[in-house]
Amino acid sequence: MRVPPTSSVVPAQSAPPRAQLPHGGERRPDRPCLTELRLSAYAVHRRAGLPLAPLTLIAGPSGSGKTSALRAYEALARLGAGASLGEVFPHPLSYVPDRARPDAQRRRGFRIGCTADGLEGPVRLDLAVQAEPELRIVGERLTSGGLVLLETALRDPSRRAVQAAWHTAGTAPVTRAPLPDDRLGTALLPLRVAGKTDGQRRVLAAAEQMVVALRSVFGCDPRPGRMRLPVPTGTGRLLGGCDNLADVLWRTRTECGRRHAQLVAAVRAGCAGPVADVLAEPLPTGTVRALLDRGDGSRTALGRLGDGELRYLALALVLLTGPGVLEVDPVGEVPAAMQTLTVLADNLDRSLDPRQRTELLRLAVRMCERGHIRLVGAVSDASWAAGVDGVAVVHLEP
Repeated sequence: MRVPPTSSVVPAQSAPPRAQLPHGGERRPDRPCLTELRLSAYAVHRRAGLPLAPLTLIAGPSGSGKTSALRAYEALARLGAGASLGEVFPHPLSYVPDRARPDAQRRRGFRIGCTADGLEGPVRLDLAVQAEPELRIVGERLTSGGLVLLETALRDPSRRAVQAAWHTAGTAPVTRAPLPDDRLGTALLPLRVAGKTDGQRRVLAAAEQMVVALRSVFGCDPRPGRMRLPVPTGTGRLLGGCDNLADVLWRTRTECGRRHAQLVAAVRAGCAGPVADVLAEPLPTGTVRALLDRGDGSRTALGRLGDGELRYLALALVLLTGPGVLEVDPVGEVPAAMQTLTVLADNLDRSLDPRQRTELLRLAVRMCERGHIRLVGAVSDASWAAGVDGVAVVHLEP
């Protein structure tokens, strides 16, 4: 799989907020964010580099690798959050590139990576994963400005560890130590690097930028069939399938009147008939169901809406909320003002009619321009978004 040259990548017309570095340096994003996803050898992809803007649509026919690209992004995010390799890749052989042949030791695997931009400048992370005969990380490299800050390699296959070397620039140029072969070394650096030298502090700053950029990812693909059912009240945090939409509305309607008014306006623009309010009501069964208030004394249960209306409503809610409402794992030790939530939306335009697509894209552009949320959506055909300011389209070909 490849990303064709420049004609297939349409750049966004707007960029995330950027901050001026001291001493007149180059301006960089003031919140860490991923600017590229690399699928060097992963599933159907070969040597693919996907540039990522605040709002990116990945377009291509069935089988071009749109869903696998989103899964690779989510996998890196989970590894950055500290998850083990087995948790992230429960079926690792499904990610080995097609026709990949084992070497003399019967080893096969895959390679993925990304670039995170921020105040430290572009920081690259590249990861080589062995899928068989045993699942393990066999190589990891963190680089910035052409300098290797962390590098790991599998030296002894009989040990469940990799040999790591990170930049020190002290009495010794590097520090060497073993790291687990089932965890992302970059995420472990704050626990292993003392930060006593300028080199160590640079390593820590780059690792933090990468981890903060990767965290706070919300994978979303609303499932209308489940959204129609009443649900028990719970945490009020929206699930990736939006099954518990009614429970979330029960919570959010009273939490922020301004945000709820924006949701109502968005639903009014994309759903048939008048919409005066979007709400949830308790039922005698101890559950809640979601409703549209039509403003004339009548209400319509969300269970009566079409698939397109339900998906549109759920996606609008996702774009208008944040980590406190969505089921995500933000970086607790970093202020929220320094983090960006990234929404990964597979089949973004599924079941949406032209009006709903237009209204959802308009809302997404407005929200992504603010810098606190980014959107990467997979669509079969992005012609309806061509030429829209603030939207970047990456075309994949089989």
